[in-house]
Amino acid sequence: MTVLDAHTFFHEQNGHGPGSAVQPTESEIYQGFATMTSNPDPLPKLFQPMIIRRLALKNRAVVSPMGMCSSADGFATDFHLVHIGQYALRGLGLIIMEASSVLPEGRVTVNCMGIWKDEHIEKLSQIVNFAHTSKAAIGIQLAHAGRKASITVPWIIGPSGAYANAQHGGWPDSVVGPSAVPYSENSWIPKELSIDEIKHIQQSFADAAVRADKAGFDVIEIHGAHGYLLNEFLSPISNKRTDRYGGSFENRARMMVETVRCVRKVWPAEKPLFVRLSVTDWVEPSDEIPTGGWTEEDSVELAKLLTSEGVDLIDCSTGSNSPKQQLPPLVPGYQVSFASTIKKNIPGMLSGAVGIITDIKQANDVLEEDNADLVFLGRILLRNPNIVLNGAAQLGVFVQYPHQYERGRYKKQLTFL
Repeated sequence: MTVLDAHTFFHEQNGHGPGSAVQPTESEIYQGFATMTSNPDPLPKLFQPMIIRRLALKNRAVVSPMGMCSSADGFATDFHLVHIGQYALRGLGLIIMEASSVLPEGRVTVNCMGIWKDEHIEKLSQIVNFAHTSKAAIGIQLAHAGRKASITVPWIIGPSGAYANAQHGGWPDSVVGPSAVPYSENSWIPKELSIDEIKHIQQSFADAAVRADKAGFDVIEIHGAHGYLLNEFLSPISNKRTDRYGGSFENRARMMVETVRCVRKVWPAEKPLFVRLSVTDWVEPSDEIPTGGWTEEDSVELAKLLTSEGVDLIDCSTGSNSPKQQLPPLVPGYQVSFASTIKKNIPGMLSGAVGIITDIKQANDVLEEDNADLVFLGRILLRNPNIVLNGAAQLGVFVQYPHQYERGRYKKQLTFL
C-alpha cells in the first residue's frame, strides 16, 4: 500500500498524463466511460504527440499566453499556481505562461508578471514543477511593453484613466520605444531608446532566459507582437529611427534578430524557442507609410532570418500596433491563414495558429489541413478549461484523465460504478 506524505497535496500522474490518447480498458468500456473500443489509427492530429528538439508534447493543444494582471512587483502568486495548474490537470499539451517582463518598466500594467530578478524564480519553479506532475510541458513568454507600458489594470480604471501615472503606481517618465511616437494621442509619449539602452534591453532578455531555465521551463516564447517593444521596432508605423535600428527592413528587423540571438545563446540547445509575431499591422497604405506598416510579406522574410537564429516556431497573431488598424470580420479562425503562410513558405519553421479557435473539431481541422503545427487556445479556455478532455470524444479519441477526476469522466450510460 502506498502512503502519501501528509504534506504532499499532489503526486505524479500515471502514463503520459491527462490529455494523452490511451486505449480504453475493458472495464472502462463496460462502465460506459469509453464510446469506442479502441482509438482511431492514425489519431486525429490534435492528439498526435509531437517532438520539438528534445521536448515531447503529449498533444498539440497549447495554452496561449494570457495576461492575468495578478502580480505584485512582478511575482507570480498562488493565483498563478491554481490558474496554470488547472490547465496541466485538464490535459493541455503545452502551457505558455503570460507575458513576463524582462525589466520592471517593461510591464504593461502595474500588476503584470515579471522575470527581471532572481527572486522571481522560486514561485515560478513551483508552478513548473506542478505542471510537470501532469506531464504537461510549460513555457514562459518574455516581453517588454515598450510604448504601451504603464497602463491601468483593465478592471480598475482609476482617476488617471487607462494610463497609470506615478500616483497610481505607473512609470510614465520611463516609458520607452524605438522612437518618440505614442501609440495614440492619449497614451504616454515614449522616450527614444539610445543604442546603449537597446543593448541593455537585449541583455535583459538573455538574463530572463537564464532565470527561465533555472525555474525549469521547457519553452521560451519571445513576445514580438501586439504593439509591444519588439513589434514597435519592426513596424515603420512606430519606428522612425534613422540609425542602424530604423529605416530599411533589415534595420527594423535588427532589434528582433539580435534579441533572439542573445536568448538562443544562453537558452539550452535542447529546448525550443518560439517567437510570437503580429504577422500584419492591418493598416492600409497611406502617404505617410506607403506599405501600410508591417505586412505578411515582411513576416515571411523575418521568419527566414529567425530560422537561421535557432527559432523553432512562429506563433502567428496580428495587429494591435496602431489604432488605425482595420481588422477583418472577427470570425472563427480569422488568423489561421497567417500560420499557414509561415508554415508553407519557410522550410523547417513550425507555426502556431491562434485567434477565435473555439472548439476541438475546428482546432483539429487547422492541423489536418496542414495550416499549422500547434493550435494556441486562449479565451475559450477561460470559458471552458476542460475543452481538451471533454472534446476528445468528439473526435473519437479516448484520453487519460487526471486520476483524481476519473469518476467525473463523461459516461455514455449512467451507472453507479
